[in-house]
Amino acid sequence: PDGVRIYAIGDIHGCAALLDSLLTRIEAHKVANPTRECIEIFLGDYIDRGPASQDVLERLVAHKRTCQSVFLKGNHETYVDNFIKTPSVLQDWQHLGGLETLMSYGMKPAINAKAEQQSQLAADFGQAFPEAHHQFLRHLKSSFTYGDFFFVHAGVRPGIALARQREEDLLWIREDFLFCEDDFGKVVVHGHTPVLQPEVRANRINIDTGAYATGRLTCLILEGDKVDFI
Repeated sequence: PDGVRIYAIGDIHGCAALLDSLLTRIEAHKVANPTRECIEIFLGDYIDRGPASQDVLERLVAHKRTCQSVFLKGNHETYVDNFIKTPSVLQDWQHLGGLETLMSYGMKPAINAKAEQQSQLAADFGQAFPEAHHQFLRHLKSSFTYGDFFFVHAGVRPGIALARQREEDLLWIREDFLFCEDDFGKVVVHGHTPVLQPEVRANRINIDTGAYATGRLTCLILEGDKVDFI
């Protein structure tokens, strides 16, 4: 809509320094280019892989209080509560950067921890994980629609109406979505699958530029019929 600008931020993955830098540049862009309304949309995967997941969540909890923003759920966010409730989840989570998240909260996880170690680690992590961070994760949205765009972490299942998508697909889908050239009804803005540069297709825009591996965290700017990036 006229007078509205959207800033969509890709997968952060525990890179607090990159997040700080990007938020500073977004604020500078707002000052240099005033408009009636700005909405910031974060596409999920705030934790894992990078070294500072705790700092990232702390920044975002504070940012939520001061800025009009929407926070979406990524597949990585599902592991926090799952691990606390079911410690054996660590067997999978450790291969997705979960150990880095645990270490950012002061844990000292062993590689390939035994069942007893997993249980103790889950209990310790549950105590160390702040309630404000729990609340933040509990209130994440699966998707967000605005104007001609549908914002989601991973993508959508082709052939299914956007309003009827399963959360599992919204958080995890890859090839079936990425290789589809169908019109989804809206342009899907997503992350989840790292690319070296933002990928702009007729039916989707991918802004996961692999921050933890490349040092590039991407923000998509949508205003009117213009598409730009920071």
